[in-house]
Amino acid sequence: MLLSGRLTGTDHSGNSGSGDFPKKPVTLIVPYAAGGGTDTTARALAKATEKFLGQPIVVVNRTGGGGSVGLMEGANAKSDGYTVTFLPAELTILPHLGLLPITYEKFKPIAQTNFDPSAITVRAEAPWQNVNEFLDFAKAHPGELKMGNAGTGSIWHLAAVTLERESGVEFAHIPFEGAGPAVSALMDGFVDAVPVSPAEVKRYVDEGKLRTLAVNADKRSEALPGVPTLEEETGIHVNFTSTWRGIAVPKDTPDRIASLLTEAFIKGTEDRSFREYMRVNGLGLQVTDGKAFSGQLKESNDLFSKMIPELGLSRK
Repeated sequence: MLLSGRLTGTDHSGNSGSGDFPKKPVTLIVPYAAGGGTDTTARALAKATEKFLGQPIVVVNRTGGGGSVGLMEGANAKSDGYTVTFLPAELTILPHLGLLPITYEKFKPIAQTNFDPSAITVRAEAPWQNVNEFLDFAKAHPGELKMGNAGTGSIWHLAAVTLERESGVEFAHIPFEGAGPAVSALMDGFVDAVPVSPAEVKRYVDEGKLRTLAVNADKRSEALPGVPTLEEETGIHVNFTSTWRGIAVPKDTPDRIASLLTEAFIKGTEDRSFREYMRVNGLGLQVTDGKAFSGQLKESNDLFSKMIPELGLSRK
């Protein structure tokens, strides 16, 4: 419960514990650059959660290795609850690519916060008015279209690779340190398209600077309701190309501290300011506790452990 601005909890034995946690600010590691969906969601959540935790939450961006640098730092942090990590779906991808020497099992899940689909977006002045025209051009010019992504092995990289396989096209894949830099590169004309989430391009689409051609989801995105799904336009549906995000701590963090953090962060997701931020920015809200989030991590890990070798992407 929340008591005088500080959370209290119970350990496994039923004894009251961690009544003095937290005594100092908590660090939230984001393994990508500022400006992308992972970063902006983490910052909004941190701001909303601080009042329930009773201490500031300091967001730090640790970039490099497609997310591996920040994930390693988070996994190897002290198990005292003062360092938490904002986990992206790439945690269950990078190990199977041979790009991350740890797996999700190095973390103790705290809570899942959101879930967003992939969307194909180009500049507003691009010649393709719909996704069929885009794919037809790609078929006629194999390897010429530069597709930016959030890093080699990122969920958006796999989304583009799988689209290649399903539609018979070939892209030139250009990696960046997060979706934010990839979108900036699209705006500046360094790449032709990005396969990132609607939330990561919504602002520029609304301003008329970018155009989203299709969303790869079961239904249209609330963020961009006028954009058709990929299946509507082409009959193609790649059902895994969505990203999830959530909070975790190092695996040896005491359960009582993890429970307190779960309580605080879930309260943060329920805060009006956070929910309004998610709505305005087109981010999908999907909140679960640590146990359910653990199941999501295992499910994703099992999927990509089979898919990545099938795609010929493993460097192991």
